[in-house]
Amino acid sequence: MTVTAERAAVAVNGAGTPVVPEGGLLPSPPRARRRWGLFAAMAALVCLGALGNVWLHQATTNAKQVVAARTMIERGSVIVRDQLVTVQVGSDPALRSVPASALADLVGRRAAVDVAAGSLLTTDSTTDKQIPGSGHSLVGVGVMPAMMPGTKLMAGDRVRIVATPSQVGVPAATPGAPTSVAAVVVSTFTGADTTGQGAQTIITVDVPSGDAAQLAAMAVSGKVAVVLDSRDR
Repeated sequence: MTVTAERAAVAVNGAGTPVVPEGGLLPSPPRARRRWGLFAAMAALVCLGALGNVWLHQATTNAKQVVAARTMIERGSVIVRDQLVTVQVGSDPALRSVPASALADLVGRRAAVDVAAGSLLTTDSTTDKQIPGSGHSLVGVGVMPAMMPGTKLMAGDRVRIVATPSQVGVPAATPGAPTSVAAVVVSTFTGADTTGQGAQTIITVDVPSGDAAQLAAMAVSGKVAVVLDSRDR
């Protein structure tokens, strides 16, 4: 069984004008769909681009070069050029940062506070106070590992250098009480272990000049212990 589907045909006369068949209509051309979603996305992209340009312009205009710490700078240590780097940050009136043009002025000054690597230096980060000051002296004390605190000493730490009972010739302040001298740590240096008992640490401390001779006498034998007092300021 064969089924024949008849389709309406549009005839064309000699002049090229379509002839509408009897009882039939010309087919309507398909309507183009308006893609409103695409238009909205394009408009949003244009707006975002404009806002980005405005933000970039403002950020570039307000940015300034300031000084930051390349490495950790310990309180009380003398600042060297390799510890400093310049970075670009946004301008903030509340931040008393040091401009990059003043970087050279920081070299040779002492750190007034601990400055972590990557932190910005401010006008309060350094001091030109000389160490030792008037009426004070620096004394070097060699201490074995077992006589040191378990935590690392930092410049500015307040410590007490205590004579151990095995010391001879160092009188105690009171009978039965160990002799001790209060001091402030300026720097530390750990040498090489040449005895197999651990490397000795050389601690340079700032003490009143009146205590310097006594502390030097205690340090001669190396039989001293270091007590770290509170770090609260």
